[in-house]
Amino acid sequence: MMLLYYHHDMRTTLTLDDDVVAKLKEEMRRSGQSFKETVNTVLRKGLNVPKKNKFEPFKVNPKNLKPRITIDYDNIGELLEQIEGPLHR
Repeated sequence: MMLLYYHHDMRTTLTLDDDVVAKLKEEMRRSGQSFKETVNTVLRKGLNVPKKNKFEPFKVNPKNLKPRITIDYDNIGELLEQIEGPLHR
């Protein structure tokens, strides 16, 4: 099987803010690249920056919820006495 790779340039129109144009021109002078090369370089760098999580992951601090009173559900009379007191009848 033969793999074919094609590289297609895409032409598009961008409307850039004045401050962005100024920074791109400054980068063009610094690097000696053309406008097209500078825009592509800056876009690649910006698109390859790893994304940070804006929020810290939610953490749960577990608590021991062991019941303080041991309840035996097998003996209903004892259970009622524990809940309602000795005069439950």
